[in-house]
Amino acid sequence: MAIEGAGHGPDGSGFTAVVLAAGKGTRMRSDRPKVLHALAGRSMLGHVLVAVQEAGAARLAVVVEPGRADVAEEIARLAPGASVHPQAERLGTAHAVLAARAALDGSEADLLVAFGDTPLITAETYARLRAPLRAGAAVAVLAFEAENPAGYGRVLTEDGRVRAIREEKDASEAERQVRLSNAGLMALAGPHALSLLARIGNDNANREYYLTDAVALAVAEGLAVAVVPVAESEALGVNDRVQLGVAEATIQARLRRAAQLGGATLVAPETVFLGADTVLGRDVTIEPHCVFGPGVVIGDGCTIRAFSHLHDARLMDGVDIGPHVRLRGGAVLEAGVHLGNFVEIKNATLHAGAKASHLTYLGDAEVGAGANIGAGTITCNYDGVSKHRTVIGAGAFIGSNAALVAPVRIGDGALVGAGSVITQDVPGDALALARGRQVTRAGAARALRETLKAAKAARAAKMARESAASE
Repeated sequence: MAIEGAGHGPDGSGFTAVVLAAGKGTRMRSDRPKVLHALAGRSMLGHVLVAVQEAGAARLAVVVEPGRADVAEEIARLAPGASVHPQAERLGTAHAVLAARAALDGSEADLLVAFGDTPLITAETYARLRAPLRAGAAVAVLAFEAENPAGYGRVLTEDGRVRAIREEKDASEAERQVRLSNAGLMALAGPHALSLLARIGNDNANREYYLTDAVALAVAEGLAVAVVPVAESEALGVNDRVQLGVAEATIQARLRRAAQLGGATLVAPETVFLGADTVLGRDVTIEPHCVFGPGVVIGDGCTIRAFSHLHDARLMDGVDIGPHVRLRGGAVLEAGVHLGNFVEIKNATLHAGAKASHLTYLGDAEVGAGANIGAGTITCNYDGVSKHRTVIGAGAFIGSNAALVAPVRIGDGALVGAGSVITQDVPGDALALARGRQVTRAGAARALRETLKAAKAARAAKMARESAASE
């Protein structure tokens, strides 16, 4: 994706991004690191890593809590070239940035500082934040007009120029009336970045090294400082699960809008939940109350009917599924496949035109083109220790309520009778029946009913006698 302002700097290199992700997030009340809590199926840290890379970061460094293998794994998955830097002590944001000094030494690339718990910042905004550096600014800060600025650092200006950012604890009463608030993110021009960071002190109420003090240092040197505006909603930092819910709603609104503008119809958009990586083709229709987890790709002209849940699934053109369909774990539906109500597919490929219209489970399976799977059919793929595969040939017909005990192969054009339990391969064009022999006894149903009614009446009479005797 091409982003205005992204890419290479004046020295021919891209910028360096340092992402601060070492916070414990105690207000989340969770054993999971805060930055690994998910929005739209992707961790907050993942959203930041993806966005800064899309914005043109050539080098990426992430500052983490020591010993967090789970955070390191997420970084390796979404930003394989990123360096990871532990921060043993928490002495402020400038101290955190300098924990990644090894990634900054020897480079005059511009520096962009991002936060792993500020997941709504877009790649376009990161690019806008860096843009003033190429116009001569030494520092650029992201700021918003807060409806209620309490708790935020204030961006202080004089004659239209930035002179400082003041943390609320250190602000005067007059400074606290300022609504222009610091979003936390900052970009520093490469030739000045390390010099400014290294001179930040801790003469403040918290005795911490504030990244924001780089502004006052730059102003004192006569260097230009720019303010880049951003909407307050985009600058939201997530500190608890209430804010996580707000962020989820914001991301879902973005994803729904992008889906609609991209050619998909969402019948009731507010009820559809998309994944951050969901891909929707043209003329896709999504009915109400559908959920898309990670790894879903939908081809052109597909219909996803109400109350369906998809995760790690690929649908090719013209697929029609639902209502109440569940796709997971490597489900692949080729062109024209139809799945009806209450069908679950897992690690299975259904080739073009195959159908399973209702009440079916197909796991660890391959279903040939044009095959028909009857209601109530299941592939018995797990023996308690290992998974086994079922292969159903092209044009095969599986009757209702059939159980296919894997590993087993049903040949092309074969027919499996309703109610069969199939444990052996069925050759192509063969008919397989595997059910107990039916026995019919004339009048036996009437006799059985009379016997059961008499027994019930006898029990009721006995209870009545016992009740009368106890009185």
